[in-house]
Amino acid sequence: MSAIDELVENATAWAQGFDKGGLALRPTKQLTIVACMDSRLSLFAMLGLRKGEAHILRNAGGIITPDVERSLAISQRLLGTREIMLIHHTDCGMLKMSDPELRLMLRAETGFEPQWSVDWVGDAADDVRHSMARIEASPFILHKNVRGFVYEVEVGRLVEVSCTV
Repeated sequence: MSAIDELVENATAWAQGFDKGGLALRPTKQLTIVACMDSRLSLFAMLGLRKGEAHILRNAGGIITPDVERSLAISQRLLGTREIMLIHHTDCGMLKMSDPELRLMLRAETGFEPQWSVDWVGDAADDVRHSMARIEASPFILHKNVRGFVYEVEVGRLVEVSCTV
């Protein structure tokens, strides 16, 4: 059985006990969380979130890419979110390879150069600051109420990052 088959079975079992009570389309905490896709970040458990409370956007490194910017703009304008929480973490896989190295590897494997960049600054706290600056500079993100954090995977602690160096 593949991992996907197992998860589909889990979803089928979950649906049988699904609470059909209505959830609002808009996140009740008016919050969007942008975090790394790392599977060690169990956001709902760590933050005490329940379904329907926040939008969760995840990608490699928790980077503010054009697609994340698009999602934040939609989240704020159409779905009423007002705060943004950034969560990056220690021991990130993004630290394992630089943008030039990844580009060379992908070009060697595929013959094509990617149209995107890794966009990683190199230190989790500095990268959070970089992401905060991107949000601040974006004309599409209305509400600039953003706070950034580094999750220390070694000890399970969330540490707030100052927006200044």
